[in-house]
Amino acid sequence: MLGGQNHESLGQEHQYASHGESTEGPVLSLRWEKVLLVCSSGGHLDQLLVLEPWLNNRDVAIATFNKLDAASRVGRWRHYWLCWPTNRRVWNNLRNLFKAGWILRKEKPDLIVSTGAAPAVPFFYLGRIFWQKPTIFVECFDRVGRPTLTAWLVRPVTSLFVCQGQSQLAGWPRRVDIGPSR
Repeated sequence: MLGGQNHESLGQEHQYASHGESTEGPVLSLRWEKVLLVCSSGGHLDQLLVLEPWLNNRDVAIATFNKLDAASRVGRWRHYWLCWPTNRRVWNNLRNLFKAGWILRKEKPDLIVSTGAAPAVPFFYLGRIFWQKPTIFVECFDRVGRPTLTAWLVRPVTSLFVCQGQSQLAGWPRRVDIGPSR
């Protein structure tokens, strides 16, 4: 359950939307067999793993930071460790850009999903520009007043924004509100 809704029922209500297309049809489409989850560790990873029931029948890979909290939670899926910290660390962000290209080339995902933060940016841009992959950005449930910096940065290349409250990303295109994940 995510926001009080079954993940498969979401597939009946909304669809992946690309640059101004309708959001009628499946958000979490059954056609997306290979899914790449990209996020920082901690709360961002926690919010992505809420999708676990939907992920169970898919080929999943996760790219996140190699921290104790993440290592113990991603072991059942293929996982890739990204460089951290990324705040004010240009070198680590550049390394993650190259890692993103390598991971995308190796995994060839059907869909890229992220809750942020910094790791989402290179994956979304490379995934959309070079591989034309759909991207879904899930805005963190605790961010209600203003969009996160990551949401702003990936806005041009995001196929669909999933919000967990009506006030989140109000007025943004390609937006669907599914209610809180917790």
